[in-house]
Amino acid sequence: MGLTIAEKIIADHAGVESVTPGQIVNVPVDMAMANELSAALAIKELNKWGIDKLHDPTRVCLIPDHFTPNKDINAAGIATLVKNFARKHNVKYYYEVGRAGIEHAVIPLEGVILPGEIIIGGDSHTCTAGAINSFATGVGSTDIAAAWATGEVWFKVPPTARLNYTGKLRPHVYGKDLILHTLKDLTTSGATYMAIEYGGDVFDQLEMADRLTMANMAIEAGAKAGLFRFDEKTREIVESSERFLKEKPEYKIVDPDPDAKYTLERTYDISKLEPQIACPFSPDNVQPLSHINNVPIDQVVIGCCTNGWLDDLERAADVFRGRKVHENVRALIFPGSQKIAMEAMDLGLPQIFIEAGCVFSSSTCGPCIGGHMGVLGENEVCVSTTNRNFAGRMGHLSSQVYLANPAVAAASAVLGRIGSPEEL
Repeated sequence: MGLTIAEKIIADHAGVESVTPGQIVNVPVDMAMANELSAALAIKELNKWGIDKLHDPTRVCLIPDHFTPNKDINAAGIATLVKNFARKHNVKYYYEVGRAGIEHAVIPLEGVILPGEIIIGGDSHTCTAGAINSFATGVGSTDIAAAWATGEVWFKVPPTARLNYTGKLRPHVYGKDLILHTLKDLTTSGATYMAIEYGGDVFDQLEMADRLTMANMAIEAGAKAGLFRFDEKTREIVESSERFLKEKPEYKIVDPDPDAKYTLERTYDISKLEPQIACPFSPDNVQPLSHINNVPIDQVVIGCCTNGWLDDLERAADVFRGRKVHENVRALIFPGSQKIAMEAMDLGLPQIFIEAGCVFSSSTCGPCIGGHMGVLGENEVCVSTTNRNFAGRMGHLSSQVYLANPAVAAASAVLGRIGSPEEL
């Protein structure tokens, strides 16, 4: 019996010819990553266990991003703890604020993980890196600590769901709309502990930004990982990364076997799909944009780890160019990383945003987690390109968040209500 992409990567790391769903395996991890919050908890576990030496500091990655730049004294204390830990143990991949950005954007762009490898991270959206043909999944801080100490982690091999997309994308329809449409069908528990394998003939139409967005939001369906096959677009992002340019590491491309067995299969014809909106208070409470009528808004957030890629910023800038943010709205732009911010600067995008009346921010999780730099007040309404819209996620419990793609979010900022770029 053939293997899926996830099964092949896990089997290769476990040193066996094949694995089956439900099987428990120990595997070495190529990278164990944490942000400042999950790292602080993992450090606490290591101290509790009396472990003062990392198994391999070159396979540890630390990226402060959730409450950075430090929002208060407590956040500063946590960041300092992680920085000192990284210095003490000579952690190879420690990224200080201003040198990287949001962990899930930094990982693929810097080449911290490569195709065919396994990365675990102390954040559920670690699955983003599955877009570059790796097995990437979020785990708890205790597992991170164990991986730092031993170099290994245990997995229950996940069953795989195969999601195929056919047809031709319509204007202003992107990967965000495909995954929201999928969540409406699967719900937030429809792929629980599965590895989602994305495919179909739409694959060639999707930019890496779209694939990274879809892999990022695999977790919103309850999935363990979200994976794409490798192509020339994948090669371009992998071989232009900082690590690849310096080290030229070898990597392994992993394709599913033709006779791979899938626990769940779905095919979506997206030829008539319009932009999608996830309404409060769940990513699977999805409606077509045309079904959303006259919803005034207070804030728009564009970017973060889900839609903070350069293509996303370009899509938003195309809408903002020559226009102004509505007087009743504040619009906040968060590039996924410093590298993306620099590329955006080369294209003149920050000037477009600022002239339109937006705030062009540093790379931080910020308002996505209700942390800082855009927290919502009582009864405020926000259109966001982030990944979750649960009650209280971005601020006050009574606030409401609608999830959308970057072009729709930008158009909504200009209109002062949820609306389409086509209206402009």
